Amino acid sequence: MIGGRLRLGESLARHSSWRIGGPAERFYLPATIADLQGFLQQFATAPITWLGLGSNVLLRDGGLRGTVICLAHGLDTLTLGADGEIIAEAGISAVKLAHFAARNGLAGAEFLAGIPGTLGGCLAMNAGAHGGETWSLVEWVELMHPNGDIERRPKSAFVIGYRSVRGQGDACFLRAGLRLPAGEPELLRAQLRAWQNQRAATQPLAWPSCGSVFRNPAGDFAARLIEAAGLKGRRIGDAEVSEQHANFIINRGQASSRAVEALVMEVQETVRNRFGVLLQPEMRVLGEHQDD
Repeated sequence: MIGGRLRLGESLARHSSWRIGGPAERFYLPATIADLQGFLQQFATAPITWLGLGSNVLLRDGGLRGTVICLAHGLDTLTLGADGEIIAEAGISAVKLAHFAARNGLAGAEFLAGIPGTLGGCLAMNAGAHGGETWSLVEWVELMHPNGDIERRPKSAFVIGYRSVRGQGDACFLRAGLRLPAGEPELLRAQLRAWQNQRAATQPLAWPSCGSVFRNPAGDFAARLIEAAGLKGRRIGDAEVSEQHANFIINRGQASSRAVEALVMEVQETVRNRFGVLLQPEMRVLGEHQDD
């Protein structure tokens, strides 16, 4: 018998950090890797959409067809090997992984505390903060293919760039082996507290958002360009460019996916017209528009 939970017509707004999204045709929450493998082998219906904590993604109001598989809150095991290697499942939050490493006197993962997603999402886009990047920690990963096959690959099998990773095809990151240097636990915990305090002071955490919307262009910052273009506070419906941090678009109540997309395009057009820079979104847009 396969464990986990399967729901039909599940509201994706419940699983989006933006609190936006229509229904998923099928929504599956595996409890273990074995559950996920068995489900894929027997029941998964294409297309498959992989989801973590629902950050860095805009889920459209018309919902998603096929099967949405959410790894957060299920595949979240962390283990520390005798040789100091951390083995982490893809559903673990980046924040929990950062604190686990610090408690065990392993340095270099502190930046993960500033990322509001799962390890799987961090691997998929080489997420980073404070100058650190996810794949700098990775030795190997395991992938789950849509047919349920599991494959282990070394870091060298992927093409890794700024907020981009190529080489996984239609497979999902399942687990990773991380190698970190030794550090002083108390100093690491102090750094975590400092960065989390900074994040709370500079980002609009009280409002639903996807995190940073745009990638930083070479040699500059998206937030600086957006603010210099006079776009802080610009609003379409309940979607608003944050007054606190210009690279955040917040949901002030009942923002629709169309409103967010329209605001993203307006920001891109305004910044390009003012500065000649076309900002590239970090977040992915998934699903279908709701019929008007």
